[in-house]
Amino acid sequence: MSIIIRGGTVVNAGSEACADVLIVGGQIAAVGSDLDAPAGAREIDALGAFVMPGGIDPHTHMELPFMGTVASEDFFSGTSAAAAGGTTMCIDFVIPAPQENIVEAWKKWREWSQKAACDHSFHVAITWWDDTVSRDMGILTQEYGVNSFKHFMAYKGAIMCDDEVLVNSFSRARDLGAIASVHAENGELVHRLQQEIFAKGITGPEGHPLSRPPEVEGEAANRAIRIAEVLGVPLYLVHTSCIDALEAVTRAKLEGQRVFAEVLAQHLLIDDSVYRNKDWRFAAHHVMSPPFRSKEHQAALWRGLQSGMIQTTATDHCCFCTPQKEAGLDDFRAIPNGTNGIEDRMSVIWEHGVRTGKLTPSEFVAVTSTNAAKIFNIHPRKGVIAPGADADVVVWDPEASRTISAKTHNQNIDFSIYEGMTVTGIPALTISQGKVVYEDGELKTVRGAGRYINRPCFPGYWHNQTLRNQLAEPTAVDRS
Repeated sequence: MSIIIRGGTVVNAGSEACADVLIVGGQIAAVGSDLDAPAGAREIDALGAFVMPGGIDPHTHMELPFMGTVASEDFFSGTSAAAAGGTTMCIDFVIPAPQENIVEAWKKWREWSQKAACDHSFHVAITWWDDTVSRDMGILTQEYGVNSFKHFMAYKGAIMCDDEVLVNSFSRARDLGAIASVHAENGELVHRLQQEIFAKGITGPEGHPLSRPPEVEGEAANRAIRIAEVLGVPLYLVHTSCIDALEAVTRAKLEGQRVFAEVLAQHLLIDDSVYRNKDWRFAAHHVMSPPFRSKEHQAALWRGLQSGMIQTTATDHCCFCTPQKEAGLDDFRAIPNGTNGIEDRMSVIWEHGVRTGKLTPSEFVAVTSTNAAKIFNIHPRKGVIAPGADADVVVWDPEASRTISAKTHNQNIDFSIYEGMTVTGIPALTISQGKVVYEDGELKTVRGAGRYINRPCFPGYWHNQTLRNQLAEPTAVDRS
């Protein structure tokens, strides 16, 4: 069925205008004034609302096997919760175990994601190295639509990469026209600090941020940036959480290096006082890496987002219920790392960004959707309201409010890090692939309706000195 959205303010990353939006066959067919609609088209009145591209969350973890358990959110429940929050696509992570074949790992994750309700894609983590990994990175880029490879600089003894792996993998990503990505924490330092802090008798969640101070993130971010600089590969830093890392990013960008930074919505809003809460379970539910920081870091991250030094917002959505968190009841090192947020990202950023004047609506669209689409080479298929784009659309009511609570959210977790927060500015309606998947508080998602989205590499771009310092904006999009 065709849909026409009438009377709303269409907001893209570079413009705002009152216009109708016509959707036909899963794509946006036209944007303009007083559009004619096909017979039988559904008409949606968007007067007083914003009509924006569906959100893209570039950092999620559905069904992740991690720290002796498995994340409670699966691809259907997670992408459904995303739709309820106005997000219509996520980029999740394939994380092979050391020595696991990375193509086989991709196939395993792809099987899990068959149940997804909305579109999705995968970054692939490189957790070990030999010639077969180099070969298979080529297979993933050429046959499976992968254009980004993740490297954990933390989690010693599990999935941590040393510098040899970083250098080899960064070089291969460069040659393939792919993007290197890092979780920037110095794993050796974290491991040492964890042992020392635990030995002092600090066993509760308060030990977690003490073992991962801003300096360990800053050192790793700077090291990854400098390795990428020498090798000439673009670098994407996930969950930038502190001044130390942001300063490394800012310096590199001012020097002309192609570096992209992501910030989590929760790092913009929640400070490290949560770890000192007397309720162990409350504190444990905030254990994630990097940890929440003190308030001066939050202020700096907002400035980074406003200035363009940080390009994207994400959630690192990785849910563990209370019984799972209790695995670390006597040892903070064993608390599964992760928090919720995919349903709440867009509303909390609107509330604390747009409504406070930190961001304009167009800047909001850029940091919640368009920039991720451009960086990961799915623009203009995604991240824009324009003819030919996928009909992933959110009709945003800037006056409607809701109070966030684990009792009412759609995320498969018994806790919310935003519990009790009232936000004004929420989705009235979410459209994915031209179909309404959320409307007036009711989910209408369909299990398995989500598509895997190929993200082609940028062949030749990274080797060209002139283009190396420009954000690639391809006009041709692979729809396979």
